[in-house]
Amino acid sequence: MDNSEIIARDLLSIKAVFFRPDEPFIWASGIKSPIYCDNRLTLSDVGVRRHVEDGLAALIKEYYPEAQVLMGTSTAGIAHAAICAELLGLPMGYVRSGAKDHGRKNQIEGRIEPGQKAVVVEDLISTASSAIEVVNILREAGADVLGVVSIFTYGMKKGLDNLMNAGVENHSLTDFDRVVAAAAECGYIDRSDVSRLMAFRDNVSDESWMKK
Repeated sequence: MDNSEIIARDLLSIKAVFFRPDEPFIWASGIKSPIYCDNRLTLSDVGVRRHVEDGLAALIKEYYPEAQVLMGTSTAGIAHAAICAELLGLPMGYVRSGAKDHGRKNQIEGRIEPGQKAVVVEDLISTASSAIEVVNILREAGADVLGVVSIFTYGMKKGLDNLMNAGVENHSLTDFDRVVAAAAECGYIDRSDVSRLMAFRDNVSDESWMKK
């Protein structure tokens, strides 16, 4: 069993992934989804948290060995960035969704120097808009953003296209396909729902998957 499958099963074991093809979730973007992944729950389970943080640290060492600072996305990526930074002996900070309206009015919290090689730590990638926004804010501050690491990616075409168009690279611990396959194998979902879930992943704009 490779690490991607281990993380997929971890997420299922702590019920961090919710499947509701007959009562779709509505994301902030307005997308109707048969699945919702709450990676914040990984922080509450010691064993799963260790797998996740060791895995993210390993991705950073493999793909971005020259990283000089980790920057978490607000708010879900902050804790993971902090733990990974401790494991790797690196400084960290995070990027707010908007600048504060008081004090120093920072949007970037923590120190980032012009030219510093940064890696963004995100919990999940769907359309990738939030991760790309963080990357752009860091680039505007003069950082050399090497890429993004995340726990989970939906692998949606829109997200992949957005990342490519923004010149942003992402590496995730696990993905939609692995989680769905593990869920079907473990009896977490009916195998009859797999095709509906995959149809959603292939084209989130086509809501025909909602019809049985």
